Amino acid sequence: MNYLCKMSATTIHIKNMVCNRCIKVVNDEFEKLNLEIDTIVLGKVEVKSPIDESKLSEIKAVLDANGFELIDDKKSQIIDRIKTLVIEMTHHNNALKLSINSSKLISQKIGYDYSYLSNLFSSVEGITIEKYIINQKIEKVKELLVYNELTLNEISFQLGYSSVQHLSYQFKKTTGLTPSLFKKLKGNKRKPLDKV
Repeated sequence: MNYLCKMSATTIHIKNMVCNRCIKVVNDEFEKLNLEIDTIVLGKVEVKSPIDESKLSEIKAVLDANGFELIDDKKSQIIDRIKTLVIEMTHHNNALKLSINSSKLISQKIGYDYSYLSNLFSSVEGITIEKYIINQKIEKVKELLVYNELTLNEISFQLGYSSVQHLSYQFKKTTGLTPSLFKKLKGNKRKPLDKV
């Protein structure tokens, strides 16, 4: 199997690993497989020992059973790294302000020219990176509206929107509802991050 040739013997890239709970599940499952983890972050696990074919099959089975997938080709790894970075910027890391130039940040973090990343992402995912960022931001807005702890103005500022009007426009365009109507409905209209 040429999968091992495409990744280092100790690095495993995992699709759908998008939150801290995901990291805990993967960590627990790897411990059950007696794999000693060096580091584990969103989308990637570094294992201290080399992995043979039989252990790789066990890892695949455990990941599949928990809703994760191994990523075994370079382009898929790049796309998953983009998605993980966008999710991290939007949902997990307030220090990375979204008002900064996201294309420049993505290019720096992934290590490729942004036009290449943009074309690759669009050709595989069927949407632009910008649209993916908007979709993630709208999911974060939904979350914050449901929690009802921040005003729309505070949410707009936190997510790097230029104005409340801009946020409201994108929200309605994406969901079909105004933020205030969504807040009143408080239905289960949120999506898991890996389905956005």
